[in-house]
Amino acid sequence: MAASINDLRDKEFSGSRLSPEERAALSNFDRYRLNVLNSETNEEKFHYKYRQLQVIANLSDWKEFLHENFFQ
Repeated sequence: MAASINDLRDKEFSGSRLSPEERAALSNFDRYRLNVLNSETNEEKFHYKYRQLQVIANLSDWKEFLHENFFQ
C-alpha cells in the first residue's frame, strides 16, 4: 500500500526529513482541505466533508496531491 498524507505527517512528526515532493504534497493537501472546508456554509455538509477529507488523508497516495486537478 502506498504512503498516505497522514503517513507523511507521522514521518515528519517522528523527526524524519521530508523530501521536497513530500513537503509539497502536504502543503497542497492542506490548501485543498482549507478550500473545501472554507467554501461550505452548511454545518452538516461541513462535517460530512471534514470526514471525507480524513478518509482521503488516511487512504489516498500522497503523490496524488502533486497533481493540479485537486485545485480546479
